[in-house]
Amino acid sequence: MNKIIECNNLSYSYFDGKKEIPVLNNLSLSIKKGESIVILGQSGCGKSTLLNLLAGIDKPTQGEVLINGNNIGLLNENDTTLLRGKYLGFVYQFHHLLNDFSVLDNVAIPERIQGKNQQSAQTNAKKILSRIGLEHLLKRLPSELSGGERQRVAIARALITNPGCILADEPTGNLDVKNAHEVLNLMLTLNHAQNCALIIVTHDEKIVAKMDKAFVLNHGVLIPLI
Repeated sequence: MNKIIECNNLSYSYFDGKKEIPVLNNLSLSIKKGESIVILGQSGCGKSTLLNLLAGIDKPTQGEVLINGNNIGLLNENDTTLLRGKYLGFVYQFHHLLNDFSVLDNVAIPERIQGKNQQSAQTNAKKILSRIGLEHLLKRLPSELSGGERQRVAIARALITNPGCILADEPTGNLDVKNAHEVLNLMLTLNHAQNCALIIVTHDEKIVAKMDKAFVLNHGVLIPLI
């Protein structure tokens, strides 16, 4: 299996006035297509910062991040954005769906951004929504959906471009136990079916047993669990 994301000796800090505040310290991590990884940690420990660094949204203080072998530190902002759109999908705690757009159009948006025409993007959106059992909701607005349905639509949107890796930031944190279980199982099913890597950051320790690898992020360091 090929490495889809790799980081080497990654560190990140910020300044509060003249005081430097370390967040991440000399991290190295790689994930291959089809693998699933969970990173546990309390709020404020740097989990979301790590995802932003892996996606090239933030820049590390030191170290490097490679997406499908491309060192994003050597790319300009436009090329980094194109690389991110090609290889990565994102799922957040809050679905971030566009309230004025239908389910179908929300899912089609990533392909429209990449330049596909409306008909082609909507055809692909219908296929993935059908695959996850939401074909009956195509014309609904996000406000007409349950919390679990909104998050499943967000997953469909993340997967429509067939990314090599999904980065998920507390994807079940805003759901009840039943919906959280269903959403996690859906993500893992698609992770295996599409050979798409999955990185989840969360504080929910119950996820660990279902993942290929697990780490705790503590004081800026990744500690392996499994």
